[in-house]
Amino acid sequence: MASKVKSQPVGKQIIDILSERKQTIVTAESCTGGLIAASLSDVPGASAALYGGYVTYANAAKSKMIRVQSRLIRDYGAVSNQVARAMADGARNTANVDIAVSATGIAGPDGGSDKKPVGLVYVAVSSDLATVVIEHRFGDIGRDAIRQATVQAALDLVLQVLTSDPPN
Repeated sequence: MASKVKSQPVGKQIIDILSERKQTIVTAESCTGGLIAASLSDVPGASAALYGGYVTYANAAKSKMIRVQSRLIRDYGAVSNQVARAMADGARNTANVDIAVSATGIAGPDGGSDKKPVGLVYVAVSSDLATVVIEHRFGDIGRDAIRQATVQAALDLVLQVLTSDPPN
């Protein structure tokens, strides 16, 4: 049975696990612009687990829609561990769901710097147990490739959290 589960796409595995547990997920996306939510909604039956998604591309949207403190954006920048964490926590609390995934990064081709180059992305997953943030440095592989790599990294992290958390 385990090999059968592993052969399924990650999005389907996530929806199946959440549906079985009667849990819901929300996305909070900046650089991916809704692609994570779209990837989950591609799964038949996703409505049993996918609450929805926030596309918080502008800094003001992060603050207004999911309550990211503007001082975090000012002090650390929108592309930071701190803001990714606040996005995931804020989305989970605002939507009142079990799991939230967030992504913020620099997809390019512009916007990078020596400290924060194109391809730098932070992905976070918030659950009732903890919030996990992972930094990725995909490199300047092109805007579309960075965004697709971010979606995959986000889904992989959600699955990792779901399969390491004890079911409620």
